[in-house]
Amino acid sequence: MTCTCRNAKKKTIFVEINKITMGRAFEYRRAAKEKRWDKMSKLFPKLGKAITMAAKEGGEDPATNAKLRTAIQNAKAENMPKDNIEAAVKRATQKDISSFTEVIYEGKGPHGVLVMVECATDNPTRTVANVKSYFNKAGGSVVPNGSLEFMFNRKSVFEIIKTDAIDPEELELELIDAGCEEIEVVEDKVFVYGDYTSFGTIAKALEDMNIEVQKSNLQRIPTSPIELTDEQMNDVEKMLDKIEDDDDIQQVFTNIA
Repeated sequence: MTCTCRNAKKKTIFVEINKITMGRAFEYRRAAKEKRWDKMSKLFPKLGKAITMAAKEGGEDPATNAKLRTAIQNAKAENMPKDNIEAAVKRATQKDISSFTEVIYEGKGPHGVLVMVECATDNPTRTVANVKSYFNKAGGSVVPNGSLEFMFNRKSVFEIIKTDAIDPEELELELIDAGCEEIEVVEDKVFVYGDYTSFGTIAKALEDMNIEVQKSNLQRIPTSPIELTDEQMNDVEKMLDKIEDDDDIQQVFTNIA
């Protein structure tokens, strides 16, 4: 009789522990899913804006509009639904579509962090006021355009999935004439770097070689990266999160190593 009670008690404890474990796993999965949804809710509008701007500038056909082709490629890499992509292209032809302007703001954040903010906005007055407030609240400030330009190198960057068919050394030799300056292998990815003026020639060379590019864009790479402590990074990340959450902000670059 005692034995039966003890077994029943053990079973009850096991069930309760199992419930707690499953509950924690469920909470973790839900938190991860919510984080992914939150990221998509902020990322998709930015990707859609890039597609609309490219289509408005050079036409709706990706075959003849390299900028649009790149914007669609980047959207697909982030798993943006096909319907969203098509809707973004169609928005470029709507008569009431706002005319977006590409603007760059430069600023200094906490702990010596330098920041370049690339925007696409239909209201520059609103955007600059928002950007200034993000820097000011973090103890930083927006500086005159051109002040930080020399602290960054503007580069074309292409991200490729590494396969057995791709030999990085051979690929670099093949792409030198197209403007490739460096190739870097990080885990299962191959990154091709070149000057920003070589974006079109490198893209064409990769296309001619039937190499599928997962993502490609123009990035600002710091010439003198700085190291920060975890505590300092927390301060900076709070500011960067505010900046990146703004719908008008397309890309943010810093001099953090």
